[in-house]
Amino acid sequence: MASIAPSAPQRTRLSPRTRHTINGLLFASPWLIGLTVFWIYPTLASAYYSFTKFNGVQNPEWIGVANYVELFTNDSNFWDAVYNTLYFAVVSIPLAILFAFALALMLNAKIHGQVVYRTIYFLPTLVPEVALALVWVYLFTPGTGLVNRPFDWLGIRGPCWLSCPAWSRQTIVLLALWIIGQQIVLYLAGLQDVPQDLYDAADVDGANFWHKFRNVTVPIMTPVIFFHLVTSVIGALQFFTVPYIMTGGTGFPANSTLFYSIYMYKNGFQYFKMGYASAMAWLLFIVTLIVTLIIFRTARLWVFYSGGEQG
Repeated sequence: MASIAPSAPQRTRLSPRTRHTINGLLFASPWLIGLTVFWIYPTLASAYYSFTKFNGVQNPEWIGVANYVELFTNDSNFWDAVYNTLYFAVVSIPLAILFAFALALMLNAKIHGQVVYRTIYFLPTLVPEVALALVWVYLFTPGTGLVNRPFDWLGIRGPCWLSCPAWSRQTIVLLALWIIGQQIVLYLAGLQDVPQDLYDAADVDGANFWHKFRNVTVPIMTPVIFFHLVTSVIGALQFFTVPYIMTGGTGFPANSTLFYSIYMYKNGFQYFKMGYASAMAWLLFIVTLIVTLIIFRTARLWVFYSGGEQG
């Protein structure tokens, strides 16, 4: 009697949706691996290290909230860094918004050489921050800096700029206002999107320049102002490169240029107090998150989108 050969087992067929999901995960796997290794894991690890005594080499030692208690109760440099950072944010952000908006209004005027003027105002943003900081130190050095030459010609003693605490913070703010070219371009793009019909209707109603600016230009530009405000807050709280290059991270003079990010960097990579620096990083993240959420929450009261809708 002839034997019957056993039939081959049937392969399980995947549904098209499952196949597409698997293929999508395979294509995205390099990005997912990079996200996990270089972002998710370091974030979770830093949260753990913030509760430990860790120097980056030896095994971390769990100490609970001691790092946070040390920051708030027994570290004067921490409070100096907080004050300098908040001073810079509170002073520079409103000034940057006002100056960028005002310069964009002037550069938006239909005048001869408009492109040249726009290029001149944008050029400082093309200079690397390291080179810009070094040039700024040269210009504002008391006694030899070019900025104090007019004072010398008049026989007046010029400001001490970066050499004394009374002027060092203001000098950093001036530098921040020097590199607002990108924000000017942003406002220019927003101004060119303001419908001309609204200005024409305002002219028919007899509105002057101030009325058109307050009731047409500003409401249409509030989304741009909102974006500038959020990004400026985040950038100001993380301000690092320029003051670090200008002072070498020493905080000279008298800790008046010791910003929060600089002190966090020094704790982590100069003093090798990785756990302490991780605690500072998480405090910075929480403060930045809270301030950003407050801005988003209040945006519905003053941000107007196209069609007259409020945020």
